[in-house]
Amino acid sequence: MNLEKPSVIFMGTASFGIPTLEIINENYKLKAIVTNYDKPSGRGLKIKNSPVKNYALDNNITFYQPKNLKNPDFTNSIYKLKPDFIIVVAFRMIPKSIWTIPKFGTINLHASLLPNYRGSAPINWVIINNEKITGVTSFYIDENIDTGDILLQKEIQIDNQINAGELHDKLQILAADVIKKTIDGILENKINSVKQNDISDLKTAFKFDKENTLINWDKNVIEIYNFIRGLNPFPGAKTLLNIAGKVIKKKNITIYDSDYLIQPNNENNGSITTTNSSLKITCEDGYIFVKEVKVEGKKKMKIKDLLNGFKIPKNSYVK
Repeated sequence: MNLEKPSVIFMGTASFGIPTLEIINENYKLKAIVTNYDKPSGRGLKIKNSPVKNYALDNNITFYQPKNLKNPDFTNSIYKLKPDFIIVVAFRMIPKSIWTIPKFGTINLHASLLPNYRGSAPINWVIINNEKITGVTSFYIDENIDTGDILLQKEIQIDNQINAGELHDKLQILAADVIKKTIDGILENKINSVKQNDISDLKTAFKFDKENTLINWDKNVIEIYNFIRGLNPFPGAKTLLNIAGKVIKKKNITIYDSDYLIQPNNENNGSITTTNSSLKITCEDGYIFVKEVKVEGKKKMKIKDLLNGFKIPKNSYVK
């Protein structure tokens, strides 16, 4: 490897990229950081810095927050930095005018084993689909999303109890190692990129919305359990609680954590049974035991704490 450290521009916003940022800053010349522009969020619509922006501020690193990545002034700023690499982790689509600038190319890090699980939520969907192996992929950016030539892939086993947040934390560490090995491998001519395989039954990491985060209580218990842990801690698995009484009251609830029991039964799917400290929901071939939940109008809490002050009558159900 050349004794002079290669120069790198990092592009990203989410916390997933922080370990990669740290390893770049420790081993190469981190010329600048590009992150999303500030947007109001939350109930109070307050401006909150992204994790990547905070890293730039804490480490006194030049950063850019362009609204338009095709803006000629922004393009010229990147061009003047003469980066050897641009590294992209959890960012938005990069225009060709930017990704063609670096001497050794623009490299994206994706949290799946491409070509499967292209899209915005690969960590969630591998759990929802009960995959046993996932990983991360470094690849050259091209005109499309997550389709460029692959440089390096590393696998990780998926525990059958891990949730999306826990898998996120494991993969972000693996991602940092893969980016370092990718940069070093390119500089040492030890990595040859390969085109992504064409797969007929390609699996996609769809963006979440109000529809595809709803629990289908007609599915089997393992599918529902995987769905809940695949959406934990964000965005959470949603359902509608119908509270029995003279007039059925309806509450939106989000289930974050659960356990399950496979046991044939003759009960209606979605029916609820409670004790002082537990809540179970009937499925086709067993029961889901809710462990952590947020009921509309209340904060997120353990099920025992919820049931201390929130009584659910018999014949209540979820749908």
